[in-house]
Amino acid sequence: MDTIRFRLQIFLVMLVIVILTGTLGFMKLEGLSLTDSIYFSVVTVATVGYGDITPKTEAGKFLALVLIITGVSTFLGVVANSTDMLLNRREKLIRKEKLNMVIGVFFSEVGTGLISIFSSCDTSADELRQDLVVTNEWSVEEFERESERLRHYDYKVDSSLADLNGLRAFLQEKGELVLRLFENPYLLEHQSFTELLRAVLHLKEELLHRKSLENLPPADYNHLSGDIRRAYLLLLHEWLDYMKYLKKNYPYLYSLAMRTNPFDRNASVIVK
Repeated sequence: MDTIRFRLQIFLVMLVIVILTGTLGFMKLEGLSLTDSIYFSVVTVATVGYGDITPKTEAGKFLALVLIITGVSTFLGVVANSTDMLLNRREKLIRKEKLNMVIGVFFSEVGTGLISIFSSCDTSADELRQDLVVTNEWSVEEFERESERLRHYDYKVDSSLADLNGLRAFLQEKGELVLRLFENPYLLEHQSFTELLRAVLHLKEELLHRKSLENLPPADYNHLSGDIRRAYLLLLHEWLDYMKYLKKNYPYLYSLAMRTNPFDRNASVIVK
């Protein structure tokens, strides 16, 4: 997209120069008014050529010839690059929509459950619970403010407080789905979500390689705490961005997401 935009800018500058040169040239060589000169330059470059104004002098004809050769190609370059930009923008919007569908599947099947598990071993989770109970009244500014607050949040994770066996069973059950999501080509355009999936898969492997998750040494609990913290941090940012996306584009999905918010202790899927 940046390359196309750069090419378009170059062609636009060239087109302006060509039309300006033609305008000044016809005013001087043909004695045309400013309006007629601009008009003749534009209809020549645009290949319209009504024929109501034609050059009378040899120099004017030569200038018209140069204008046709340079101007028409420049004008076509502007049209072609403008079309490419519009098509690329449309394709980008389609890719973004498909990517958000993939993210939606992740949170529906895996992400929301992981937040509940991870928050159970976050010793400062009560602070998050106060800030992340999203409502219909939240504005874009509120989402952005909470996103910035998450960047400075101190994720105090203690894996010894978590149900590690339950977490392992959950990740083992959902592992195939996460792998399938990982294969989606649209994820290449969303690095942070790709990193989240990688962190989740790594955590799954860490848990599966341990024969027992009971009475682990402190150093191992600390190691698992780091793995959970990595996935937890990435997960919350993606969750908040996804909630903002749903509120803007899919109110009915946002309604369900609010009623299943893992941070809202009063959340209920039953509409009251």
